[in-house]
Amino acid sequence: MRCPFCSDTNGRVVDSRSSKEGDAIRRRRECLKCGRRFTTYERIEEVAQMVIKKDGRRENFDRWKLKSGILKAVEKRPIGLEQVDALIDDIERELFNSTEHEVSTVAVGEAVMNRLKQLDEVAYVRFASVYRQFKDLNEFMGELKSMLT
Repeated sequence: MRCPFCSDTNGRVVDSRSSKEGDAIRRRRECLKCGRRFTTYERIEEVAQMVIKKDGRRENFDRWKLKSGILKAVEKRPIGLEQVDALIDDIERELFNSTEHEVSTVAVGEAVMNRLKQLDEVAYVRFASVYRQFKDLNEFMGELKSMLT
């Protein structure tokens, strides 16, 4: 495993444990060159899941891209990384546990919004404002009003 700090490939595993859900192994590693520690996760590689974009293009599902968008929405909110990872795990299970290997970005976005709405309303509004691309204040206010009712 390459060290993210010095790029050396010599390291050792300090600690290894299973995730709470049992779908990944968390390994704490130490670089033998620079001595810094970092965490890696080992997951089962599944069949490539495809996302159908709004314009019809298909691309591989990218967990890290999804996580990045969610992290922007929950920034400065009382939501931990463990909650974000659990949210993403739930979304992946829901969307890809069927026999389908393709899912639309609309389904992904709606799944994220449904979970964020339950987790934190401010994060939900942040995510929705980017995902739904509100054109003006009236659209934004319409979304807020629907939340309040």
